[in-house]
Amino acid sequence: MTADLRFDGRVAVITGAGRGLGRAYALLLAARGATVVVNDLGSSVRGDTVVGSPAADVVAEIEAAAGAAIASTDSVATPEGGRAIVETALDRFGRIDVLIHNAGNVRYGSLREMSYEDFESVLDVHLRGAFHVVRPAFPVMADAGYGRVVLTSSIGGLYGNKGVANYAAAKAGVLGLSQVVALEGAEYGVTSNVIVPAAVTRLADGLDTSAYPPMGPELTAPAVGWLAHESCCVTGEILVAVAGRVARAYLAETPGVYQPAWTVADVARRIDEIRDPAESWVLPPVPSGHTDHLIKSFELAKEAAQHVR
Repeated sequence: MTADLRFDGRVAVITGAGRGLGRAYALLLAARGATVVVNDLGSSVRGDTVVGSPAADVVAEIEAAAGAAIASTDSVATPEGGRAIVETALDRFGRIDVLIHNAGNVRYGSLREMSYEDFESVLDVHLRGAFHVVRPAFPVMADAGYGRVVLTSSIGGLYGNKGVANYAAAKAGVLGLSQVVALEGAEYGVTSNVIVPAAVTRLADGLDTSAYPPMGPELTAPAVGWLAHESCCVTGEILVAVAGRVARAYLAETPGVYQPAWTVADVARRIDEIRDPAESWVLPPVPSGHTDHLIKSFELAKEAAQHVR
């Protein structure tokens, strides 16, 4: 990021900001003038115990560098906790300009083994946690006519991974939530985008990372910083940041095949045409991806009907 992209006068709430990626985001924004609410419960990777006071530690780092920050130790896993996090910014600073939901936990287990408790716990933090902070923050941003929301997904949410059905489901759900925030926020100056980060943090404990290229949190932070900045000119999008690579991920549809009626055998016979990615449709959620999907689909039927005549 260039030196002129600053956050002076902005108030940013960052969840899970006590360690790893969230800490990198908090330090970056604070160094560029933002006042930061550093939220972190201090929980373990599983989210079932509290380990240390990382939010206070990051606040101390920011203040030592002449920045401004305040710690929040409320949990994103409940509606009450989400409201308390946002209210920390409003009560102390009177505004919220940036919301970055980064808090997370991981509970591994195959589909044969995963308990309902472990499934729900991960959804509570990642997906419901996103809603728990978006819900109280969004009206304030909309009324102010400005806001930057950055939610966190994962390559697990895009492509899945074995042993983490809870994590994959939660991270996929975040994509849909962000698109709705982007759509409803468009008329109010509120953008919402998703970061898909990859970094070697404590979530990688136990993995052999010896062959990995440099993958520190600081390589992801600038992409998040831009999504959180007033100059951000996209909304409803997904940025990937992994090992120094920043890219855009997006959903696409094949043009498919139209028939006025189908049988199971028809689908089997034409499956290669149905799956052919040539000339795929890319329909951005904002301003009208939902509607565009229907219009383009209906057009195929109309064109076919005209040819019959």
